[in-house]
Amino acid sequence: SRSPRWAVAYKLPSTEVMTKLLNIEVSVGRTGSLTPVAILEPQEVDGSVVSRATLHNEDEIKRKDIKIGDYVLIHKAGSVIPEVISPVKDKRDGTQTDFVMPKKCPVCGEEVFRPEGEAVTRCMNMECPAQVKEKIRHFASRRALDIEGFGEKLVDQLVEKGLVKRPTDLYDLNVEDILPLERMGKKLATKLVENIKNARNKDLAQVLYALGIRHVGEHIAKVLADHFNSIDNLMRASEDELKNINEIGPEVASSIVEFFSIEKNRNIIKKLESEGVIKKPEEDDKKEKITVQRDGESIRTVSY
Repeated sequence: SRSPRWAVAYKLPSTEVMTKLLNIEVSVGRTGSLTPVAILEPQEVDGSVVSRATLHNEDEIKRKDIKIGDYVLIHKAGSVIPEVISPVKDKRDGTQTDFVMPKKCPVCGEEVFRPEGEAVTRCMNMECPAQVKEKIRHFASRRALDIEGFGEKLVDQLVEKGLVKRPTDLYDLNVEDILPLERMGKKLATKLVENIKNARNKDLAQVLYALGIRHVGEHIAKVLADHFNSIDNLMRASEDELKNINEIGPEVASSIVEFFSIEKNRNIIKKLESEGVIKKPEEDDKKEKITVQRDGESIRTVSY
């Protein structure tokens, strides 16, 4: 979905620039992933100043032999994303130090865990403030529930002041809650509450994407919505049933079953249903269904 095979883009070679790697900080993402980020001496690259660049994971840092204090070559991958290409080893003077992934989450202080066979280290605390903030931003984003106005700074304030601890808490906010926040007036606060109220009756695919289930992006969310037609049907599905759906592999199936097995996540679904966020499925007797097959294998079920 993200990279269609028929689409080809030609771009000019990116400019390579040398700068100093001042430090490596660790950021925590929506799924708890710990990502090392290079803090660089600011340098202009292809028209903009670059001072940060993702280093992806601990294995990538070791593979490129990058050390804190190195001079490094950077460019913009795809002419967009800042990337560290390699260290300039000839400029090392012995003051450089190795990066070590922290044993505890830099945000919440809980132990971190690197699953066997994976390159990514994760914070397993679902209530970690960094994860909560990212989940709320994702939940309100345009391609999810499309709640306008909930940018980074507003979400940070809501979480830090304890007004929102999970995405569905947005539906409990009122004007009086939001009004004391920085740079907030009554008109804006009223508009934000109206935007939340209007974020209801959403398609199942939008809701599934907004939930932030690991490995379930926009396309897989649409596949699941077309197949199951309701959130209740999906929640009852077994791993084997999910794996029989075209484009759903064992890892995705396991992630979905695990997500709905957690009581907190089921409570989120109940909250969304009570708020009228999840659009009710069309009645089966109003739709005919056929199963499209190829070489005896079911591809998808189509309603018409």
